[in-house]
Amino acid sequence: MVAIDKPIALVVGAGDHLGSAIARRFAREGYHLVVTRRRGDLNTLCDEIRALGSSATAVHSDARDEAQVTDLVNNVETRLGPIRVAIFNVGGNVRYTIGETTTRVYRKVWEMCALAGFLVGREVADKMLARNEGTILFTGASASLRGGAGFAAFAGGKHALRALAQSMARELGPHGIHVAHVIVDGLIRNEATAQFLPDLYASKGENGIIEPDNLAEIYWQLHQQRRSAWTFEQDARPFSEPW
Repeated sequence: MVAIDKPIALVVGAGDHLGSAIARRFAREGYHLVVTRRRGDLNTLCDEIRALGSSATAVHSDARDEAQVTDLVNNVETRLGPIRVAIFNVGGNVRYTIGETTTRVYRKVWEMCALAGFLVGREVADKMLARNEGTILFTGASASLRGGAGFAAFAGGKHALRALAQSMARELGPHGIHVAHVIVDGLIRNEATAQFLPDLYASKGENGIIEPDNLAEIYWQLHQQRRSAWTFEQDARPFSEPW
């Protein structure tokens, strides 16, 4: 890693759809992106970021592992520069009846949604507190507010992540750190969701699916808010999605 003369945005959970869209949105504003995911391709996203005239660093890292998260944040801060904004976008959506939900499944989903969010939030906040500035954004879901049949594990993890974000916002806001939580109340356009929930996905129609690039705009707007009027929580849904 080489020191960067640009503001740095860390995207944890830079998947092929929303995570990548968020990274591209910040890249268009001249940010250097540090994009991470546990496994999978990151080269395509880095090429897209460079095509936008910005730069990127790709890191495969498991956000559930305390040592890996600590090393990730420390390495970025010491080798690249201060993290201006951190986005936690790790998923974990699975569907099992309550009888089919094993302890292993429930624990793994909680680790992905809640524990990983805590680890990333804590490590980034520690660095930002020394500067009295920064933005930490968490991706929530419909399950952050209401549990659905078959989604006990996911709802438990997302409820916990929302509670974490609330506590962090109250604690860190007076120190100049903006913590916000984005509730994605609808299906995001991607192939995995279409396969996971085929009937529901098909029923939404062309304008009933959230476009990742449009959703990413919300993250940029939250980061840009002035201190006198910070938003903690913003929910987004297609126009046709029932409240």
